[in-house]
Amino acid sequence: MKKKPVIACTMYRQDEDSGLPKMALSSGYVEAVIRAGGIPVLLPLGLAEADLLAALDRVDGVLLPGGGDVHPDFYQEPMSELIHRIDLDRDRTELTAAREAVARDLPLLAICRGHQVLNVALGGTLWADIPSQMPGALAHDFDDVEPRNFEAHSVQIMPGSLLAAVLEGTETAVNSLHHQGIKDLAPGLLASAVAPDGLIEGVEIPGHPFAIGVQWHPEWLAADSTAMARLFERFVQAAANGRS
Repeated sequence: MKKKPVIACTMYRQDEDSGLPKMALSSGYVEAVIRAGGIPVLLPLGLAEADLLAALDRVDGVLLPGGGDVHPDFYQEPMSELIHRIDLDRDRTELTAAREAVARDLPLLAICRGHQVLNVALGGTLWADIPSQMPGALAHDFDDVEPRNFEAHSVQIMPGSLLAAVLEGTETAVNSLHHQGIKDLAPGLLASAVAPDGLIEGVEIPGHPFAIGVQWHPEWLAADSTAMARLFERFVQAAANGRS
């Protein structure tokens, strides 16, 4: 019997008023990986560099989830009161994991913040706050305003891209739960999807076995969307192919 691929999912810190701080991950990512046939394992923050690299030696794929903002020092922008939920240790962990996944040809699925982390890891920049910085921007942050599976807008997907092949189409409706986004695309990344206002909503690395970033949250859509479920299935399949 073929072993299921192991998918490392990074985590975030959650400080509780009760005095019981946690490292956590939203169940949507975990459940989507399980449904797709993978075994999710949680990659904690705070690991020494050598231990983080050793952990990546033992997995078949990496998932970078959504969460708080990336510290602007990593993309040469000033700090602002509009930037929030900063965690430098998470930035360090995920930037390293993204670079290692690219360098090792390790299948990578980067979601929302993860999509932004991938761009920064490879030398790109971000809009630190889309509403105040990006000319002509649509509303992109429907967090705490609409259900997490609310389809806020459509994205156009580049014909011939891996993302178009995975989703089996060149347009799809997506949810939108972010206020940061890609400004300057990193060298080596292909912009594979854009929102109606021109914001880059999908990226991939040509020639990599599977390295896709999406600005939306497919984990909250996958239960009802075969296209979004396929995104996780193809990711897990790529990780299984690497194991075999």
